[in-house]
Amino acid sequence: MSANHHENPITRGVAEFIAGLHYDQIPEEVRHRTKRLMLDALGCGLFGADLQWSRILQQRLGKLDATRTCAVWGTAEKLSAPHAALVNGTQVQGFELDDTHLLGILHCGSVVLPPLITIAEASAGMSGREFLTAAVAGYEVGPRVGICMGNEHIAQGWHSGATAGVFAAAAAAARGLKLDVEKTVHALGIAGTQASGLMAAQFGSMVKRMHAGRAAQSGLYGAQFADAGFTGIVNVFESEYGGFCTTFSRSNDRFKLAELTAGYGEVWQAMGVRLKFYSCVGSNHTALDLIREFRAERAFGADEVAKVVVYGPQATVEHSGWKYVPQGFTAAQMNLSYCVATELIERDCFVDQFTEEKLTDPGRMELAGRIEVIHDPAITARGPKFRQMLRVELHLKDGTRMERTREIGRHKVEFGSDAEVIGKFEKLASRVLPKAQVDALCDQVLNIEKLDDVSSLAALLVRR
Repeated sequence: MSANHHENPITRGVAEFIAGLHYDQIPEEVRHRTKRLMLDALGCGLFGADLQWSRILQQRLGKLDATRTCAVWGTAEKLSAPHAALVNGTQVQGFELDDTHLLGILHCGSVVLPPLITIAEASAGMSGREFLTAAVAGYEVGPRVGICMGNEHIAQGWHSGATAGVFAAAAAAARGLKLDVEKTVHALGIAGTQASGLMAAQFGSMVKRMHAGRAAQSGLYGAQFADAGFTGIVNVFESEYGGFCTTFSRSNDRFKLAELTAGYGEVWQAMGVRLKFYSCVGSNHTALDLIREFRAERAFGADEVAKVVVYGPQATVEHSGWKYVPQGFTAAQMNLSYCVATELIERDCFVDQFTEEKLTDPGRMELAGRIEVIHDPAITARGPKFRQMLRVELHLKDGTRMERTREIGRHKVEFGSDAEVIGKFEKLASRVLPKAQVDALCDQVLNIEKLDDVSSLAALLVRR
């Protein structure tokens, strides 16, 4: 890094990618994947409309905000663009159902789509191809920021969905507004100075859900203000004093600036985004997959389980390996012991497995108490790519012992078939919207390149 306080080859490089991206440059497989990622995020956001924390934000913002231009997904309500982005981002992240990028440690859809859809609503005439291009910009930039920062960023207490997320949101919004390179630099600089989010939110609070909403809103502000001529930190990534990377990492050797501009046009990070088929934090999915594999080998009931021992990296132990204590839905969905106990009892760990009664169910809590999570230094030593590697030992009361190791959860390797992706979307969206509307929305998203005006898609997100 240079002592020149305004040198910004990295920030400018990111901005050049965003401003210069065109639909025809995006490989067909990336377009195909991104459409399915968008469909999944919209399903999560629609399901999130009726959650308690979403309702609180909808109602209070409805009192504070008299502007009615942008849809609150899954409701009949409208708010101003910034408040709609805030609520919709919160809804997508509202029940631990949304996508995740393993190395970038980022939920992309929750920060990319909410600001972008407000832009499509406000300025009629954005084509489906333009919308998809802007979305890809967000799905590319956000994970690269997370990869640059590495596991240490979360380990020291920052929630990357809220910090790196502002750049994914700003990238999508800047491309949606067709900002030039100079204004895109400022959009990134305005968004980056708003980055924040504390991991302590995972231990029993509603506010973790809001981190994505605030990141979506901050990215929207960045692009909209830059469009109006407002200036931001032009070297937001490089600055040695007060820059994003130096401020959000303990030391300069913990982040890798080169990752921010690496591989554009060659490596497409959207292909590394995966979907969740369990309603819980991604670090728990490997263990849940292994429980299902054990059951496939030998049928057993939860009452036959003596104990389960899960060995994992330090990041998993800190993130989800703490002793389960009922502190609300967030804590349950983040806690590995609770989720494994739930899978053992119900043979599933999706939305219906998380209710007020189940969070404090004595039998489930007792079983969770027999599920131990232990740090395995050998797994930690293998580095970030093995962040979700787990070794699980299952001990049955009859003395049977089963053990298996997996490097990663199944859907972190296999994206999921079109039938699985559409099935999940329909299962979630149909709780809020009628079938005909769900079908129309699915069709428009999966064929978005054919739309002349994406505002028709936005209209399908409204509960009529």
